[in-house]
Amino acid sequence: MSVFEKNKIHLIAKPTLEMDDEQERLLPIANVGRIMKQILPPTAKISKEAKQTMQECATEFISFVTAEASDKCHKENRKTVNGDDICWALSTLGFDNYAEAIVRYLYKYREAERLKANQNKGNSTPDNHEEESNYRSGDQHGRQTELPIPLEFRVMERGDNSQARPS
Repeated sequence: MSVFEKNKIHLIAKPTLEMDDEQERLLPIANVGRIMKQILPPTAKISKEAKQTMQECATEFISFVTAEASDKCHKENRKTVNGDDICWALSTLGFDNYAEAIVRYLYKYREAERLKANQNKGNSTPDNHEEESNYRSGDQHGRQTELPIPLEFRVMERGDNSQARPS
């Protein structure tokens, strides 16, 4: 095999390696497609291009928010980004509605974990000193506001989007 042929093979193989690196950076496309299908009617089809576009957008959004939270942790000399940092980043970046929803989710998640830990200890009553999120939403002037009532999570049948969007 000549030097030219070896270089040609190397040039052809190199973009594939770069694409593999790019694919590793992105969310798994099967998961993205599954999430997209949950809101659509069962008979709806999603093109590969639509899945790839959403995959790139979702990955970029997560990276954007995580970078903001990471910067905050770095300034505070902390190495671990936690849920409160993500909520703070969402709010700082102007995604207050998402931040508030995630605060409610975090509260419910922590409460469930606490109950599970208590049950594993043989104690069926929850602790009186409940851990709350350090995140508090603020209005445009930086004043603290009360968080809305916690979210209620329900399992919906696939294709049943009657409650997903207001009529």
